[in-house]
Amino acid sequence: MKKTTLLIMAAGIGSRFGGGIKQLEPVGLHDEIIMDYSIHDAIEAGFNKIIFVIRKDIEADFKERIGNRVAEICRALQVETAYAFQDLSDIPEGYAVPKDRAKPWGTGQAVLAAKGLIQEPVAVINADDYYGKEAFRRLHDWLAGEHTDTAVAMAGFILKNTLSDNGGVTRGVCQVAEGHSHIVDVKETSNIVKTIDPATGEIGAETDGVQLDPESYVSMNMWGFPAKEGQAPKFLTMLEEEFRIFFEEKVSENPLKAEYLLPDLIGELLREKQCTVKVLETPDTWFGVTYQEDKAGVVESFRKLIVNGVYREELYSDL
Repeated sequence: MKKTTLLIMAAGIGSRFGGGIKQLEPVGLHDEIIMDYSIHDAIEAGFNKIIFVIRKDIEADFKERIGNRVAEICRALQVETAYAFQDLSDIPEGYAVPKDRAKPWGTGQAVLAAKGLIQEPVAVINADDYYGKEAFRRLHDWLAGEHTDTAVAMAGFILKNTLSDNGGVTRGVCQVAEGHSHIVDVKETSNIVKTIDPATGEIGAETDGVQLDPESYVSMNMWGFPAKEGQAPKFLTMLEEEFRIFFEEKVSENPLKAEYLLPDLIGELLREKQCTVKVLETPDTWFGVTYQEDKAGVVESFRKLIVNGVYREELYSDL
């Protein structure tokens, strides 16, 4: 079986989660967290290596809450596990962290933190998002195929199915080519809020008063980057090169808040015709915990998935 890696970005501070580490909140019947379901679905789909990208300051809590347990499960299933650490000071040579900078550098830097561990096709996901089984199957099967080294894949979710009832969210809003097979552009868009038409009950979306198409494809940071056997994806080299440009152009303009985000970078590469992005349509409904108030709905969603036979009560028992 071709080696394929799942990289889980779990270094987020979770500032909108009331100060807690939202990636570690229990949501399953036996205190499983969202990440458990992603790991289960990835292994079931055929991924055979898991990389956790975390911060050093949450390492002990992370390993106690999930890391050690998952490592034991993965050993029994012959799935490799590894850790990479995202650090504010891990920046291009010749630059310094701006004074008073506390905000992490973003998802682009999170992936770069694991660059030395990846020598095979890789999928990248957020730790606190539930993507569904089909998304993992389609992404794994795409990565197992042959592609050019500038190809990228993205699991395509519909905007209206990714909104929170409890506040604004950030999504990579995509412009899709005719036929919905490839992305033309993607733009990281913040403060997208859910709206309901009082007359029809239809779900809408807007950001800062601007209406968005609720049927738009959005990136939920579920990406696939192909590679030849025994080689790192070319995208990682591009990611490293662009990180230096980010410091030259963006950090100088906004030293305390500029973020190196995957959707923004991929959008830029698309506009420069340096990559192509395949949309892998998924019928699964996304859900996740952005706000503390989201948790109850997520817990209920997992309960229904278990009742409906999508998952066993003992999550990993069917692998």
